[in-house]
Amino acid sequence: MSKPKSTVSQNTWEFLRDAMIAPTGFREYDARWKYPDEINLPGITALGRGLGTQMFEAGIEPVIAVGNDYRDYSLTIKNALMLGLIEAGIHVRDIGPALSPMAYFAQFHLDAPAVAMVTASHNPNGWTGVKMGFERPLTHGPVEMNRLRDIVLNGETRTRDGGKYEFVEGVMEAYLDDLCGDFKMVRKLKIVCATGNGTASAFAPLVLERIGVEVVPSHNELDYTFPNYNPNPEDMKMLHDMADSVRASGADLALGFDGDGDRCGVVDDEGEEIFADKVGVIMARDYARLYPNSTFVADVKSTGLFASDPELQKYGAKADYWKTGHSHMKRRVKEIGALAGFEKSGHYFLAEPIGRGYDCGMRVAVELCKLMDRNPEMKMSDLRRALPKTYATPTMSPYCADTEKYDVLARIVDKLADIKTLGGRKVTQVVTVNGARVILDNGGWGLVRASSNTPNLVVVCESPDSDQELRAIFNDLDTIIRTEPNVGDYDQTF
Repeated sequence: MSKPKSTVSQNTWEFLRDAMIAPTGFREYDARWKYPDEINLPGITALGRGLGTQMFEAGIEPVIAVGNDYRDYSLTIKNALMLGLIEAGIHVRDIGPALSPMAYFAQFHLDAPAVAMVTASHNPNGWTGVKMGFERPLTHGPVEMNRLRDIVLNGETRTRDGGKYEFVEGVMEAYLDDLCGDFKMVRKLKIVCATGNGTASAFAPLVLERIGVEVVPSHNELDYTFPNYNPNPEDMKMLHDMADSVRASGADLALGFDGDGDRCGVVDDEGEEIFADKVGVIMARDYARLYPNSTFVADVKSTGLFASDPELQKYGAKADYWKTGHSHMKRRVKEIGALAGFEKSGHYFLAEPIGRGYDCGMRVAVELCKLMDRNPEMKMSDLRRALPKTYATPTMSPYCADTEKYDVLARIVDKLADIKTLGGRKVTQVVTVNGARVILDNGGWGLVRASSNTPNLVVVCESPDSDQELRAIFNDLDTIIRTEPNVGDYDQTF
């Protein structure tokens, strides 16, 4: 096969004929491009052939479950991807429109060795991509993504006979059955269900109603133009909207889901937005009582409470801080036998006996309802206040081009490796497992890393003492970041 081109002019004969793929779309743990600026349909078909070629290279049975999110172009993208998979000799089992965790579930339900989910996740409209994996419940990490990139961009794809297409009915119904089982709430709960008009609109209200929750709908109509906000429960715009709905309805809490349903955000009964890492600590406390001496994985953007919380220590819980990214976290949870993994972005990885190890916002919703059922005297605000107080920024993302961000980050990390103080506090450690997490003598910290999904750096800070110290930590960290002229404005501040 010929090599794809990195650029082809739109509205030309060649654009309809030749595969075009921007190399930057092959990211650490999935693939994402602006469509059709960075990839065209022949390019998507080449990606499918490459994925099929990689399946044969890995020696797995040539069967794959394929789904797509609810965007107006995702079905077109999926059809082009499936064409390439079939050309590569793969039996494609199409599960239809889906959430990413429904596609992961389909691997188990259909006993399929591979999965490919067409989704741009929480990225704005205009983006597309694929989340894929061979070894359930894992998805491609850097090694697999680099190999896939080389197969596709070097023209190493192969066509084989034996490929075929099959549409599989009933996967959505089986997924909902698996989530809910026979569980019914004893406690009466009113929950704002926020889906931002994304794919989760077809799932989350059904899940909550089925387990006995009174649902307050919030943008639950499917609408791929996202008329209210981009469904991303890490974005303060969505969280503020959820908080307004809680105050207006008197709900017990709000649950919000991202564009492909693998993440969950929480607002409590007082309208307080609880960042997902703090929700993780609340859940870890509950699980630590049920499963003493468990290990919990947290990503490097997450609060230091996983390691320092006295309640977790009382039940012998162990914390393991690891690389940000759903593939990195899934793999780490499986490798060390952790009970769960928690990521500040709202990905939760609940392993046996709670879940199957993949990230599922719907599973988190059910588990939070069970947690509330086990603690009938507690409101979500009580659970929040029971945590040791810390002050944290949201996840902030200054612009930095995909072609430059890793080099820029490397220079910033070199500068941070030598600093002695940050925010007026002594630096005790600089952890470089994923960017640089600068840890201070009182447990505060500041993090800078490169986004794996978008042309940005990522900055997060936390202080156990005060908002004033938090701002001092951020200001000092930002001063070092600003020594790099190619770093642009932040997407949000605090």
